[in-house]
Amino acid sequence: MQEQFITDKSGRKISVILPIQEYEELLDDLKDLATVAELKNAPTVSLDSVIKKLKDNDLL
Repeated sequence: MQEQFITDKSGRKISVILPIQEYEELLDDLKDLATVAELKNAPTVSLDSVIKKLKDNDLL
């Protein structure tokens, strides 16, 4: 990551500058993590059930 920092008069970091591509990748990662968090307690389906449905629909 090629970040640059903006500091105040005391030298404390107050902001960061990132290349746009890295910023967009971070946003994508954040969205993915939010999706995972939302689905954490979602009901699951067993692999056997999925396979059966695929076979029943001639998809496997």
